[in-house]
Amino acid sequence: MKRSTSDDMVAAFGRRSFLTLFGAGAAGLSLWPRASRAEDVDEPDEASVLRDPDAPVLGNATGDIAIVEWFDYNCPYCRKLDPELQQVVHDDGKVRWVLKEWPILGPVSVVAARMALACKYQDKYAKAHDALIGTSSKLTEPRIDELLSEAGIDVDRAKRDLAANAKAIDAMLARNDKQARGLSFRGTPSFIVGKFRVPGVLTMAQFEQVIADARKASAAK
Repeated sequence: MKRSTSDDMVAAFGRRSFLTLFGAGAAGLSLWPRASRAEDVDEPDEASVLRDPDAPVLGNATGDIAIVEWFDYNCPYCRKLDPELQQVVHDDGKVRWVLKEWPILGPVSVVAARMALACKYQDKYAKAHDALIGTSSKLTEPRIDELLSEAGIDVDRAKRDLAANAKAIDAMLARNDKQARGLSFRGTPSFIVGKFRVPGVLTMAQFEQVIADARKASAAK
């Protein structure tokens, strides 16, 4: 089969069962190219990316299409995109939004990711995520605590939960990093939408188109 423009821009997630191109509506998107790997990291399998039981899920937990996002709380593109992506997920109503912290922008990013994941033990991950991704200020450790407290989170408990569950939380971050590198992602934000690899930022309309294309691809298999 002759390669299309979309083939060059969007690489398939997985070597065997995953698809290699968008539908016609997604042609013309300007996405990051596949990165060369500095080390040999295997591509992750579908289940480990889409169905990690420890990964936080927003949107419709039983939705028919997943958007998996690798992000960093200090990433300005992640912050800018988040309200629009939340709107797309809300308006669609059938999207599982799987969030994978990928703190690659420094030590404070790691602190923010670990604290957000610790907040799930008091059932407040979503509030923590919104507070940290929604700020326009530079994150520092005191600012993280302040934002979480303002969001109604018991920060002292979150720190106790972090200490008690550090091994599981750090394992989650390690899996996220290994998956991102196995998928040749270059930075944040990066996405899997259905079975398409989308390493870059899309508009609301483009996300809607990719979701529609992913549903068509799923129905055609």
